Parts: sequence; structure tokens; C-alpha cells
Amino acid sequence: MNFVIISVGAIVGANLRYLLSRYAAKALGPVFPYGTLLINILGSFIVGWFMIWTSERVLADPRWRLLVVIGFCGGFTTFSSFAFESMAYFEQGQWRLMATNIVANNLLCLAAALAGMALARVL
Repeated sequence: MNFVIISVGAIVGANLRYLLSRYAAKALGPVFPYGTLLINILGSFIVGWFMIWTSERVLADPRWRLLVVIGFCGGFTTFSSFAFESMAYFEQGQWRLMATNIVANNLLCLAAALAGMALARVL
């Protein structure tokens, strides 16, 4: 049963990742992977918020963590895309874009996780 729960979350997360990535590329342009950055920030926020909310604020069935954190966020976040895009910039000699991508994803995702944790503690 756990595999089904994880799979449902992963399907929703992966499809939402696809939609947001396409929208970001159309809205902001394809030069920088804004979609990957946005998805990683949102996923980090969701994991931070959900883990604290379900462990400190409410009693939740552990299967919710399987659905949201492992399934949805696992299918939604795009660390592998982030790594590939960063290395593609490296190979192209696009040092500034590579550094921006690495710094932005790491700092903003850590900040988003912290913000999610803080919000869960306030609610």
C-alpha cells in the first residue's frame, strides 16, 4: 500500500513540475532555468513546512509523509535537472550563469525550507 501512496504523490508532483517548467520557460525565457529554481524553492518550502507541521503541530498518519514528502516532493523537485543544467553551463563556459544557478538554488532552497519550518511552527 505504501508504494501506491508514494506513486500517487509522485505522479502529481512530476506532472506539476512539467507544467511549471514549461510555464516558466514561456513567461521568463529559456536562457536561465527559472522553472527548476522555482520548483526547487517550492519543494524545499513544502518539505520544511510539512515535516514540522506533521511532527510538531498536528498528529498525522505517517502515510501522509509518504504521499507528500517522498511521493509528491520527490517527483516535483528537480535536483537532477539542477545538476545537469549547472554542468551544461560549465561545459559552455557560462561561468556566471553556472555560479548564479548553484548559489541561487542552494541559498534560496535552504531559506525556503527554513521559512516552511518557521511557518509550520507559527500556525
